[in-house]
Amino acid sequence: MRPIPSWPRLRRGLEHDYTILTVRQDIVADPRTGQEHPRVRIDCGDWVNVIAVTREDQLVLIRQYRFGISGVTLEVPGGIVEPGEDPALAAARELEEETGYVAGRVVALGSVHPNPALQGNRCHSYLALDCVKAHEGNQDAGEDISVELHPREAVPRLILEGSITHSLVVVAFYLEHLRATAPR
Repeated sequence: MRPIPSWPRLRRGLEHDYTILTVRQDIVADPRTGQEHPRVRIDCGDWVNVIAVTREDQLVLIRQYRFGISGVTLEVPGGIVEPGEDPALAAARELEEETGYVAGRVVALGSVHPNPALQGNRCHSYLALDCVKAHEGNQDAGEDISVELHPREAVPRLILEGSITHSLVVVAFYLEHLRATAPR
């Protein structure tokens, strides 16, 4: 197998700041040919997704409007990891802010690069167990979230019928499945 070298950045493009992310186009060199190529990079913080399960084995899911698809999605709670924040603490914080549920314990499932072609951040997935409703939640400005409980065994159906379409949410459930079924 041939090692793949990194592509050196020749010029850094102008950065456009959109509050939750920055976008720029750099010029890089193909290490094989030296030819220049423009490459877009999106910089943003890490994200968390939380599969929250109540003591009664119900999933805490949320519905919210997503501007990218101009529609409402069914998802797990989640959000941005604040600078310097531990992702596990961010997961517990986002769960409580968005839903009012507090986890008895939080278990790391793994992390993925959401889109390594354009982004350098990671999405960390967590399993929050023994969740109990503590309050109505404290949504951020600009959020309008509806909280729903679904039977845990409904996940395959919700994904296969297209009720859950967010790829990073599907990844979180897959990571949970792998952890539960992997040989020890």
